[in-house]
Amino acid sequence: MKEISNKHRILIFGASGFIGYAIYKELCGYFKTFGTYRTPKQEFVKNKQFIHYNVEEDDTYEILDLVKPTIIISALRGDFNAQIIAHSHMVEYMKLHKTKMLFLSSANVFDAYSKYPSYENDKTYSNSVYGYFKIKLENMLMRLPKRQVAILRLPMVLGKHSPRVEEIKTLLKAKEPIEVFPNLIMNVTSDFKVTQQIHYIINRSKYGIYHLGSQDLVHHEEFIEEITHALHLGKAKFKRVFTTNDDRYLAVLPKDHLLPKHLQLQSKEVLKEIQL
Repeated sequence: MKEISNKHRILIFGASGFIGYAIYKELCGYFKTFGTYRTPKQEFVKNKQFIHYNVEEDDTYEILDLVKPTIIISALRGDFNAQIIAHSHMVEYMKLHKTKMLFLSSANVFDAYSKYPSYENDKTYSNSVYGYFKIKLENMLMRLPKRQVAILRLPMVLGKHSPRVEEIKTLLKAKEPIEVFPNLIMNVTSDFKVTQQIHYIINRSKYGIYHLGSQDLVHHEEFIEEITHALHLGKAKFKRVFTTNDDRYLAVLPKDHLLPKHLQLQSKEVLKEIQL
């Protein structure tokens, strides 16, 4: 039986979501790990490591004071303004207690750049409300001492039970068309790989900006087609959506902060995990 390390107390904001819960399951066998949930499902209510938290209504300070984390992982979703207030409170707590944060950001911080993929030290620039919101939170965290923050930018995260794969399954069974973007070039990752990468970043006390996507690029249309083949749920119908006549990139590639070989991945590995 593994011994739980007392080195860290980890608090995951948004631990009941798809990625947040995957992170919780990866870390809870190694560290004192706590998480917040919003929707009162039995599995969270019964788990004494989980605390109810509604980002729009509840005070972040109360949970931080209760858990006294050495590491905060932010996988929050919900109202953007409420999240900005919540993160500003987390930052205040971090200044007082030298707590570290791993912040889950997005490839959308670069969605205004369409001509090429983006690397860790590229300047962020977004045309979308979501991308602009993530940039605002990144900038807030970057004002803290460097060693206190790891910004983890994620492309599309897939997995056997990810919301996107579940949606594709539902559409396939209903024989409804699946939206694809023929000109979109992206990279991808899986919940399984992201949680391993986060575990490594915690163990090795890493900080800075990490791009946790596959090292190869895929076309959105072709990759979604491959997913439908992998699911074996019948012939897929597709609705092709053209936002531009030219190829458009939305990819976060690692260059400056490369993880060890066993933690790097190719898109075909993501497909394999969906099939398992």
